[in-house]
Amino acid sequence: MINAVIFDMDGTLFQTNKILELPLEETFSILRARDEWSCKTPTEKYRDIMGVPLSVVWETLMPDHSTEIRRSANEIFLRKLVININLGKGALYPHVKEIFDYLKGKGCSIYIASNGLIEYLNAIVDYYKLDSWVTETFSIQQIETQDKADLVSHILERHHIISAAVIGDRLSDINAAKSNGLKSVGCRFDFAKEDELAQADVIINDLLELKTILKFG
Repeated sequence: MINAVIFDMDGTLFQTNKILELPLEETFSILRARDEWSCKTPTEKYRDIMGVPLSVVWETLMPDHSTEIRRSANEIFLRKLVININLGKGALYPHVKEIFDYLKGKGCSIYIASNGLIEYLNAIVDYYKLDSWVTETFSIQQIETQDKADLVSHILERHHIISAAVIGDRLSDINAAKSNGLKSVGCRFDFAKEDELAQADVIINDLLELKTILKFG
């Protein structure tokens, strides 16, 4: 019996794949113009690691580059992402607002816990008016460890949550639930990997399935 649900953002609520390629291409085009990158844009590599903190993203995509160049790439990418979100080029997954209505109707509090940065998350929440349902949105930036399990722990403490479910598409979401003694629900969406999903308590293919697998009290 739960009284709160903690959602991941990328690949769970927000279809990041719809806006991923353009901001990434724009970022690396700028880097190429500065002679700071000479290869093609590593889109597929980014898709493979989607869901990790952005600091890890740039270490993975640009392992031989300086911290300064990685930081610059991150700033450019974030700026381009926000622009594309505000232009309406992204999308929520089907039934997000419907399941939010359902959860609120059951007296369940809704939270977002993401490895995304605050400015990026706020752009999504503001554009789609998710704060009509979501009690609070949390970024990995808000904790020192960059560990999603610690971020979820922070949410539980801050809002005095006793029992909850964590909904996400990657292993970091599943481990965050397990580390905090919560129910884990894996989403078989765009960036999900079967070996990671196998470790969840339950796997769903559509957010509406939460209506049948979550018990409230």
